[in-house]
Amino acid sequence: VQLVESGGGLVQAGGSLRLSCAASGSSFSINTMGWYRQAPGKQRELVAVITSGGGSTNYADSVKGRFTISRDYAKNTMYLQMNSLKPEDTAVYYCKARTMVVGISFDYWGQGTQVTVSS
Repeated sequence: VQLVESGGGLVQAGGSLRLSCAASGSSFSINTMGWYRQAPGKQRELVAVITSGGGSTNYADSVKGRFTISRDYAKNTMYLQMNSLKPEDTAVYYCKARTMVVGISFDYWGQGTQVTVSS
């Protein structure tokens, strides 16, 4: 599975961005997908996850009500719509895909995309 993120950039506080994560390869084996972020000097943290099938979602408290995660199965692409952005949202955003084949799971990561929110 290969993951390629796009959509990052520089935006003013209160603005919006939409990140995309395109999956290729054995994408049929993907179960859960998620967005993570890592700010300078901080550990990587979960932002949002979405499961396959029913599309159950879960968000970090810091982004609830502002960010929306979604998947387009026809395009093998996951999105993160980010609204009301704050300077503290500044980070490198990574997408992750977890595959499940015969009971064995494996995580794949994208290369990351920079999001910078100016005050």
